[in-house]
Amino acid sequence: MADGKRLARIAVMVSGGGTNLQALIDAQKNGIIKSGEIVLVISSNPDAYAIKRAEAAGIPAVSVVKKECGSQQAFEAGIRQKLTEYGADIIVLAGFMSILSENFTGSYPKRIINVHPSLIPSFCGKGFYGLRVHEAALAYGVKVTGATVHFVNEIPDGGEIIRQKAVYIEPGDTPETLQKRVMREAEWIILPEAVEQVSVQMMR
Repeated sequence: MADGKRLARIAVMVSGGGTNLQALIDAQKNGIIKSGEIVLVISSNPDAYAIKRAEAAGIPAVSVVKKECGSQQAFEAGIRQKLTEYGADIIVLAGFMSILSENFTGSYPKRIINVHPSLIPSFCGKGFYGLRVHEAALAYGVKVTGATVHFVNEIPDGGEIIRQKAVYIEPGDTPETLQKRVMREAEWIILPEAVEQVSVQMMR
């Protein structure tokens, strides 16, 4: 409880190393996220390092694996079950590498948020994820890139923008160096800010 008010219950969905999850855990610790609390981490990969980060922070972590579920429908049903079990108000996709169906996203309007490593509408949509985004930005020759936090709907990277932050491209940047700088200078800053913003709105 914060000032007697109920905190928004946040579920974070991950697939890999969990650097954005760590940024959220740290932001909660440091009081940047004060209107919500991370109550669950769901991983689509049972070996994701993000699970260890969650466990180290004392946050329940579960894996729901599409191959084991057998179908998209069963996969999403498994995720829904966990979200319901933990009473999640907000779902944060933090490096979650599975596409969610319109049926799923439509069930949580303005409750699912995602961080994307470009300034949407540039370098986004189907096929643009991970290093591919930074490769495309460098190939195109843009001088400014950044990150965007947006609500998730049925269109990949198509939901309403919540926050954006610009990052300048430097001479000699590689996709790898750019990826790290966009994380450090944009993603890890605006994702916690957006989570706090949405938590406040959710609990009004």
